[in-house]
Amino acid sequence: MSNYPRWKQWLGSLLSLTLIVAVTGCATNPVTGENELALVSEASELKIGQSQYQPSRQMQGGDYQLDPALISYVQGVGQRLAAVSDRKLPYEFVVLNDSTPNAWALPGGKIAVNRGLLLELDNEAELAAVLGHEIVHAAARHGAQGIERGLVLQGVLLAAGVATRDSDYSQLAVGAAAVGANLINQGYSRGAELEADLYGMTYMARAGYDPMAAVGLQETFVRLSKDRKENWLSGMFASHPPSMERVEKNRETARRLAKGGELGRERYQKQIAALKKAAPAYADYSKGVEALSRKQSDKALALAQEAISIEPREALFQGLKGDALVQQRKLPAALSAYNKAIQLDSDFFRHYLKRGAVKTELGDRTGAKQDLNRSLELLPTADAHYLLGQLALQEGDRQQALAHYQVASDAPSVSGKAAATALVRLDLPEHPQKYISIALAVDAVGRVLMQLKNSTSVSISGIHIQLGERRATGQVAVRAEYQVPGRLNPGQHMVLKSNVRLANSGSLNRWAGRITRAMIDEQ
Repeated sequence: MSNYPRWKQWLGSLLSLTLIVAVTGCATNPVTGENELALVSEASELKIGQSQYQPSRQMQGGDYQLDPALISYVQGVGQRLAAVSDRKLPYEFVVLNDSTPNAWALPGGKIAVNRGLLLELDNEAELAAVLGHEIVHAAARHGAQGIERGLVLQGVLLAAGVATRDSDYSQLAVGAAAVGANLINQGYSRGAELEADLYGMTYMARAGYDPMAAVGLQETFVRLSKDRKENWLSGMFASHPPSMERVEKNRETARRLAKGGELGRERYQKQIAALKKAAPAYADYSKGVEALSRKQSDKALALAQEAISIEPREALFQGLKGDALVQQRKLPAALSAYNKAIQLDSDFFRHYLKRGAVKTELGDRTGAKQDLNRSLELLPTADAHYLLGQLALQEGDRQQALAHYQVASDAPSVSGKAAATALVRLDLPEHPQKYISIALAVDAVGRVLMQLKNSTSVSISGIHIQLGERRATGQVAVRAEYQVPGRLNPGQHMVLKSNVRLANSGSLNRWAGRITRAMIDEQ
């Protein structure tokens, strides 16, 4: 739980960076050479990218691990481009275990490309076009500019849900990880996309690739966007919208750059051969996830078994098997499947989270807490915090339960809402003022009115109010006490008339109302 104060402190520091415009905020963009306002320093960019890289990868499916040669190959192409970029950053490149065609970059040069996108590319030059584009987003500070505009932090503070598909767990993220969720899901401006195309193609040419590959790739993207293929709409096109304008601009850029260069088709096709062979297994997995969402556990289980028969090394397939068995309430068998998933991939948060949930139901509190805390180390989620809150409450540790519920309640997910309700149930009797707002007003005859609002998701009754007058010392002298009749439903407003009359409405600012008692209405 010690992570919670740290992330709040970190977010507060980032808010200060974002909102305070200093004279020293002007800088030269390292890619374009243009002068621009730079509120986020390079040190902050590097810190943000480094701190968000792991949780961002976790919420997008985790790292793909089955083909180390392919991973090294992608990293090699990325570093070849990074070596000729205009800004030297500690660039890193990973392949994510996600079938959605997508790629993204965090500030500081932390870049990811999905397994699903690699299958859609034809040659190494097209891969270079994708990675070069993302390198420019990092090098030209496009992510940092998004923070400076306040878009990312606004999204965090409003707790906006940003998940678009089953393999996107960003709606579960809480704390500092929620910053990364907004960073990787933010859309870039038209200017930033054109800039990334232009300089990305320049880096391709410098590295010896044929920049015309970027033209052909963008034409393919335009074609796919017109077909409105769902996996593309929730991937590349969500944050990198294609257009004929980009195609034409890329064609103009290619004409200005050196002709020729490598395509590397044969080399690329050889590298993704194993991925292509396993593609049917991942297709079965996606169908299984969809079946499970429709409560078709038998179908999901059969699809998981089929996927496992094609590629037995993939942990995701064991995870799907466990999910289907949980839906069938076959918890010991589900536990066995999650055990196997963790044996195959011990670095993905969801396997620990799901196993921890099963252990909770089976009564293994010690094992459950170990798994849930391990899942939090990989990705702080509302689900894990909520379950840990439940376990703490069962063990009589009220303060620990409150702390977990508080963190989880920030998420707009099912667990987040459940945690918010549990938090109110546990905390409202001692701190009713936190959950019932009170404001004072005066009616036409000078009577003081008490305006109440229940800001929780539960009904509240037994509400007691004290009405008092502020003395010169600042203390409030209680003049009257009231009990609210009936109950106040979730979100409900109520206006009560007091027996206090003011000769002058301007003196209302000397009066204050305070909720002293309340209870959850269980009826």
